[in-house]
Amino acid sequence: MTAGTIDGTAVSRKLLAETAERAAAFTEKAGRAPCLATVLVGHDPASETYVKMKRNRSRKNGITSRAVELPETTTTDELVAVITELSNDPEVDGILLQHPVPAQIDERAAFEAIAPGKDVDGVTMYSFAAMAFDLPGFHSCTPGGIMRLLDAYDVELSGKHAVVVGRSPILGKPVGMLLLNRHATVTYCHSRTTDLADQVGRADVVVAAVGKPELIKGEWLKPGAVVIDAGYNPGNVGDVEQSVAAERASLITPVPGGVGPMTIAVLLEQTVSAAEATI
Repeated sequence: MTAGTIDGTAVSRKLLAETAERAAAFTEKAGRAPCLATVLVGHDPASETYVKMKRNRSRKNGITSRAVELPETTTTDELVAVITELSNDPEVDGILLQHPVPAQIDERAAFEAIAPGKDVDGVTMYSFAAMAFDLPGFHSCTPGGIMRLLDAYDVELSGKHAVVVGRSPILGKPVGMLLLNRHATVTYCHSRTTDLADQVGRADVVVAAVGKPELIKGEWLKPGAVVIDAGYNPGNVGDVEQSVAAERASLITPVPGGVGPMTIAVLLEQTVSAAEATI
């Protein structure tokens, strides 16, 4: 058996086209385009590249991007003040604080300064609680994108065993909540899991989100499992041993071109949703 490919590029293209139509409709009705404010602290090259890409993608889909760039020496109080000002600005619909921030900043305090209605990246405690309780709110973008991919490929989740490898607050933990809300039985694994191979081997759906290249071996997989590789490591390597996994899985996301394109597509879609809520 050779796994089918879950094409995140194609799915994201469709979502972005729908988002652009909604952005145009909002612009016509409101007299302004939806606005995403991006906040970048310091000069991390990867972060600068990501933010630039998000701004370009915003512009191509009818969303205004407001860039806020702060020096490496910014304090927590200074960053919180900037984010609070953006939260109170009626011309800003969504706020994205690029991760990671410099070590002297309390990142959680900065995230919590984002107004819930503008948390289009799904990073606040409010958004996590909304995900956990299956209430209206913004999803963390990568988990939200993963769910869109599973839906696009008609992956049945109810009653299935999903194993999430990773427990980060913006990927592993929230994707587990979203899967649980779809009636999957969810097991979280992490760096202290002693029987990782056995846990993965029982999974109908595997979500790898740990940030360690090829940690998940293909031979561990149950034949026919669906594999979502949310890892991205140097050299275009994911968290799953793709070559072997593709021989056992029924569906698998490639790296790159799987989960990655969905993250920004969900970010922009949620920005438009935030804008629409203002009129």
